[in-house]
Amino acid sequence: MLTLNNIKSRRNSQKGFTLLEVLLVVAIIAILAGIVIIAINPGKNLGDSRNSQRSADVNTIISAVYQYSIDNNGTLPAGITTTATEVCATGAASCTGLVDLTVLTTAGKYLVSVPKDPQCATVCAANGVGYRISRDANGRLTVNAPSAEQSKTISVTK
Repeated sequence: MLTLNNIKSRRNSQKGFTLLEVLLVVAIIAILAGIVIIAINPGKNLGDSRNSQRSADVNTIISAVYQYSIDNNGTLPAGITTTATEVCATGAASCTGLVDLTVLTTAGKYLVSVPKDPQCATVCAANGVGYRISRDANGRLTVNAPSAEQSKTISVTK
């Protein structure tokens, strides 16, 4: 026969978690996981690292052109116009419609090779590197990365 003491002892002997406790723990873990994923945000971090590479590449190109200009009494490599035009890749079969900067890579004097955009497979012309170069009416050079991510503008003028 069940007595009050028997019922109390049965309740006390049962071990485990209630459904409410389990749901509460699962909800807390889901919230924490969401916060971690948002904080890490791999897409943004990858975009930032590609933009950093683009910024370094743009500075490398403009510095090499500027150094070439200094060494050649202010003469710029042929093909740089007032229209922003994509730079031709080192060793490309044809540079038609692109700015050929092979004078910078000859014997590795200014560059070993013209740097390419990190996503060049999808954003470059057939023989291009993804970066554009131009000069203004006063002869100032501008190199930019038109495929910069996250609404960033990467451009250097000297």
